[in-house]
Amino acid sequence: MLAIYCNNNLETNLFSGKSLSLSGSRQLDNLENDIYSGDVSAIILYNLPLLAEFARTPSVETALMQGWESKIEKIAKETINEDVTSIAGVPSWMIVLLEYILKKTKTNNILEVWPNLEVYFHGGISINPYKKKFNKIIPNSKFSFLETYNASEGFFGIQDNQNDSSMLLMLDYGIYYEFLPLDSATNNTIQLEDVKVGDVYSLVITTNSGLWRYQIGDTIAFTSVNPYRFIIVGRTKSFINAFGEELMVHNTDKALEIISKEFNINIIDYTVGPIFYENGTGAHEWLIEFENEPHDLSYFISRLDSTIKGLNSDYEAKRSSNLLLLLPVVKILPRGTFYQWLKVKNKLGGQFKVPRLNNTRVLIDEIYNIILNH
Repeated sequence: MLAIYCNNNLETNLFSGKSLSLSGSRQLDNLENDIYSGDVSAIILYNLPLLAEFARTPSVETALMQGWESKIEKIAKETINEDVTSIAGVPSWMIVLLEYILKKTKTNNILEVWPNLEVYFHGGISINPYKKKFNKIIPNSKFSFLETYNASEGFFGIQDNQNDSSMLLMLDYGIYYEFLPLDSATNNTIQLEDVKVGDVYSLVITTNSGLWRYQIGDTIAFTSVNPYRFIIVGRTKSFINAFGEELMVHNTDKALEIISKEFNINIIDYTVGPIFYENGTGAHEWLIEFENEPHDLSYFISRLDSTIKGLNSDYEAKRSSNLLLLLPVVKILPRGTFYQWLKVKNKLGGQFKVPRLNNTRVLIDEIYNIILNH
């Protein structure tokens, strides 16, 4: 990852400062005193070579802390006076950290704290809904955003071109890939040489760590086969197909990215689920937490609907004449609602995220309960 970045940015000063990595927590396992468990990012961080400790911040002890609220305070305290040149972590939680630092230092943007910051290595969820916010916090047109696909099961991809949002499939990391077409009626996979640009596949892997034909739950689509570049489309369990609309996460993320620019708004977080009406029709219910709300919510809903139609032909067909799928319902949530949901679920921290799409109303009902009880 670092080699690819430096190869593409020969004038980089990345190694003149330190890297801030927002990792998860690590703790002793309850079963055995000499067995540790935790988020993959924490396990990696704990096992980095000693030399890497001189090039990163905060301390390992702080980085691996449990208790997100006290952890973020300590991270800020340890890193404010460092020369941070790169940051890494999940976008939703990185926003929380950067905003906390801005508040603590009473500064307008993060470059006033870390003037030499030049790259953000991100992953876990799409950065698209947060891109406008990051551009505001880091007002530098030359700043680099590079996506990585580092899951618990393996390191699969790295964005190797700043001007191309797709990632290069890493073929030499001890992983054997198979691809299950998402629209396949069978469980027959295809090999890498047979994939086609634009088709959506569920990723099946075999690794030298012991995973055997393991379906990791992510869906991808190739943008190129020479070399093999791809984008993450969504999760096999994170979609809405209650009415045959086959709405995927990359549709909703992209739609919000487009209309956020159009309405000059920032979105903190969101989730979407189905509504089932008694007459057999339905709609999608969007729960959105805004930093600044759109002035005309009705027009916002209309533009959201038309943008998704342009991104997803199945959704457009089901919306035809309001016969099956009606106009989306958008509910504006109080600030901090998703944070409270994560806290109740004991999921505060760098590696947890709010599920974007759900084919049931379980998450939406839980969010409404959070609002009622707070």
